[in-house]
Amino acid sequence: MVLTDLENPGVPLADTISHAGAFILSTQLEASSLLGLGVGDSIKTAVFLGNETVSVKGDIKQKADEWKYTGSSIQNNFTEFQNTFVPKFGDLNQLVQQLQSGNGSEELRIKLDNAVADIQKSVDDFIDKNPASPVSTLAILSTINLTEDVSVLEKRANSLKPAALSNVFGGQLKQAIVSAKFNSVGSMALDFSQPDTTGKSVSLSQFHGKYVLVDFWASWCGPCRKENHFLVKTFDKFKDKNFTVLGVSLDEDKEDWLRAIAKDELKWTQVSDLKGWENEVALKYKITSIPRNLLIGPDGKIIAKDLRGDALDEKLAEILGK
Repeated sequence: MVLTDLENPGVPLADTISHAGAFILSTQLEASSLLGLGVGDSIKTAVFLGNETVSVKGDIKQKADEWKYTGSSIQNNFTEFQNTFVPKFGDLNQLVQQLQSGNGSEELRIKLDNAVADIQKSVDDFIDKNPASPVSTLAILSTINLTEDVSVLEKRANSLKPAALSNVFGGQLKQAIVSAKFNSVGSMALDFSQPDTTGKSVSLSQFHGKYVLVDFWASWCGPCRKENHFLVKTFDKFKDKNFTVLGVSLDEDKEDWLRAIAKDELKWTQVSDLKGWENEVALKYKITSIPRNLLIGPDGKIIAKDLRGDALDEKLAEILGK
């Protein structure tokens, strides 16, 4: 039997040998922590414990997540977290995989948006119920890539009691909020450079002084191609009013990329490193689904995000005039 810190799994916190089916593991933790409990060579499970006396009952023939714990409210919270979120994360991952495999249907996009919204509500419900639990901090961190609005993250963090933040996850959450502010509305857009369709390097900073829409898309993305129809009209309407578009493609095949540009009549600058979902700009901006876009002002600050269809036209009309 062995107990390890999942943040530093190489050094056991405690180990022992069971006698007559019973065992005792004893250690002192600096703060409530996510730990790994290993039984034999094949059974490993995660537990979330503080400095308290905890009993666990189970059978090695059972699944580890069926074991019962008593004496720890934090572990009870963790069990609730797993029961609530693991199935939701599984469903979301399946939808993302379908999207990444080329199924860009609007129906799939709606399902994905609904799944994200359901998880967001579940996070708020969980932390409202457990404001003093460090598991609430873990819940926020586990869904941070789904939470674009940094004000939502700050509101959630501020709703937690000190006991929920007095651990390694509390420090990680504070740092994550600082990092998230770099890509929030009102923050400076991160500069980047990638090759255009001719191989020439193009930087976002080259567009300083203009309103520029950074548009993340791909030739295989159905909703992106539909969005191109609106974007072409908006580009033609505002291109002479200090506005342009910089397309960032998540394609892997250059010929597919070029054919889509030609077919959709995209007349603005296009860049891509042809690494698909590993596109370095997409990773920098934490893009996990497309179409996505950011409207950036002449001063390099992000004005708005995800303006689709007529919403972009309306925003530009508000800024630049009709």
